[in-house]
Amino acid sequence: MSRVKVAIRCNVCGEKFVLRGRREKGKVDTGFKQCLCNNVADFEIQEVAL
Repeated sequence: MSRVKVAIRCNVCGEKFVLRGRREKGKVDTGFKQCLCNNVADFEIQEVAL
């Protein structure tokens, strides 16, 4: 498991979040569940260089 920094952007309201997560089995898990606007599915997720 390696730590990565992830930028998450909500496609509904445009809010941005920068979180740290762990890479497991090719996926990044940050524990992020939903945006402040109650959006739970429509996100743009990108890894950010440390």
